[in-house]
Formats: sequence, C-alpha cells, structure tokens
Amino acid sequence: MSNFNFRHFTLGVEEEYMVLDPLTRELRSHEQQIVHEGNRRLNDKVKAEMHQAVVEVGTDICNNIDEARRDVGNLRQVISDIAGEMGYWVGASGTHPFSHWERQLITDHDRYSQIVNELQEAARSNLIFGLHVHVGMEDRRMAIHIANSARYFLPHVYALSTNSPFWEGRLTGYKSYRTKVFDKFPRTGIPDYFESIEAYENYVNLLIKTNCIDNAKKIWWDLRVHPVFNTVEFRICDVPMTVNETIAIAALFQAICVKLYKLRSQNLNFNMYHRSLINENKWRASRYGIDGSLIDFGKETEAATRTLILELLDFVDDVTADLGSRPEIDRIPGMLQTGTGADRQLAVYNRNKNMLEVVDYIHDQFLQ
Repeated sequence: MSNFNFRHFTLGVEEEYMVLDPLTRELRSHEQQIVHEGNRRLNDKVKAEMHQAVVEVGTDICNNIDEARRDVGNLRQVISDIAGEMGYWVGASGTHPFSHWERQLITDHDRYSQIVNELQEAARSNLIFGLHVHVGMEDRRMAIHIANSARYFLPHVYALSTNSPFWEGRLTGYKSYRTKVFDKFPRTGIPDYFESIEAYENYVNLLIKTNCIDNAKKIWWDLRVHPVFNTVEFRICDVPMTVNETIAIAALFQAICVKLYKLRSQNLNFNMYHRSLINENKWRASRYGIDGSLIDFGKETEAATRTLILELLDFVDDVTADLGSRPEIDRIPGMLQTGTGADRQLAVYNRNKNMLEVVDYIHDQFLQ
C-alpha cells in the first residue's frame, strides 16, 4: 500500500460562520469589520459573503489532516477573538434558528449585486452557512473520475454534517433545512456523471457561450471539479458546530478520494449510480440526518444510515493509516452516538422550547 504516493491529496477547508448580536442573539451585520481585521491577522484567509452577517474563512493548502486541524482551530479562535473585541459573537450552524433574511444587509460588491440582480429573491433569501472541503488531485482527468464515483457517498457524509433544523423561528422537521433553501438556486444538487474531463469542460463552455453563466464558479453543485484548482470540492455539508466535526468530515472526504484512487490504480472501479437514485438518499439525509435509513443500491434494500456510515468507515479503513487520519476518522462512531449538530440543537430546544438558548449553545460550541 505504501508504494502509492498520496502527497497530492492535499486538503483545503472553507467554513462559513454567522455573526451574532450578543444581546438579541439575532444575526447582525458587522460591516465587514471582522473581514478586514481578520485578513490583517490571518493573511487574507477571510472573505466577505453575500450577506453581511456571514464571514467565510479558508485554510491554506494543507498537506495532511493535522495541518488542517491546526489551521481550522486557529481560524475559529482568531475570528472569535476579533468578533469579541468588536462586541459580536460568532457561531457555526447551517441556518440561524430564528433570524429573518429580509432584515439582513447584502454586501456591496459587484459579484453579489450581479447574483442578486439575476436570482432575485432566491439570492436574497440564501442566508445559509456551509462547509466546503477541497481534496487535491494529480490532474483533472483523475479529478473527474473520482468526482463521478464519490457522488454515491455524498448523502452519507452529509447526514453526519446536518446542523440546520430551524428556519426563521420554525421547527422545520428537517435535520438539514439549509439545502432546501439552497435548492432555489440553479445548478445545485448532486451533479450528473461525466464520461471525461473534456465532456465536463464542453458542458461548462456551452453554458458560458449561451450566457447561462459567465464563469464556472456559478456551478454550485454538491461536488465539483474546481474551476481553477486541481481539486475535487465537496460542497454538500452544513457547516458543523465544532472543529472536531469539521475535521472528521474533511478526513472522511479525503479518505474516500484516496480509496477510489487506490481502486482505480488497481484497475478496479466503483459502481456508478444515477443522480436520481443518489438524490433519494440526499433527501433522506436532509430530512432524518443519521436517524433515518438510506438505500443500499448494490443490495437494493434500505439500511440504517448509521450502519451504512460504519460500512463507509470500513471501506476507507485501509488508507487512513497512510494518510495519518485514523484518529480523526475514529471520532465518527462517537458522533453517531452523541448526535449531529442538528440533534444537539433540537435537544437544547426541547428542554425549554427557547430559541435563544439554542443560539447560546451554538455560540458556546464554536471553540469546543
């Protein structure tokens, strides 16, 4: 096994945080103060997002999961410190439990003005917080092959990340309502299968030529070969509440890519499934999180989501030692026991039916 070279399977992690008013617990515009000060302290790793109550951070290119953990932990700490100095709180949840998007200001930037102008209410209401994980690839041909195969596992990992049970003060009945909000955008969801990188690039070029998009970054699928970098970018997950959860999920995405690469190197392929089938599992993950069941398409039966996640851990187990990620992936069975961010938010809410306590909990967990 160790004759495989895993050096190019680098990691990049992007998280979106909510900026909160400590008194009202509402989302609050920080007028990009946190972004400006964050970039001063963190070498341009902090970005504004469409809504002013959102701060996006991104790690450096990390050679392994330990570097990613240090970087994410440091980003959370520094952003939390800056926010505190300015009289704000920060937290990580796929949606805010009760803030209304109509009251939130849009960032003054050409790109966002253009998106709002085109997508209108769908863009203005897109007040959600996600996790994006980039896994480096040796080239774009391998990237499209791995992206095609990795689509099958998206619902499994997404179920683990579910962290948005509330929307505008309502109990949605979903463990992740965030994707329901995002589904209003075009070019979202599980991508199709592409037989080659050329087929994918032809698709992108056709959209640009016909004025559907002006650049490939407006393809907002749950998984994409990145338009600029040689990475597969996983975009399906809610932002997890804690660093441990983010890093376990990033490690799992990396391990899935490496396992699929290993199979490919041995002339073995993973079965390809239709987008329509994978979508059935995505819907179940969104609705029930880890408490439901997913379809095992190979066996054509339903199985408990927890069971299938444990099977996924077995599937990648032979590559985790070489990646140095086993300690992080070994946290996942614990996550299945303690529940996802959504499960924990609901537990806090069910104690006193108090949304303010949920926001306090989200804030308290940010640096755990």
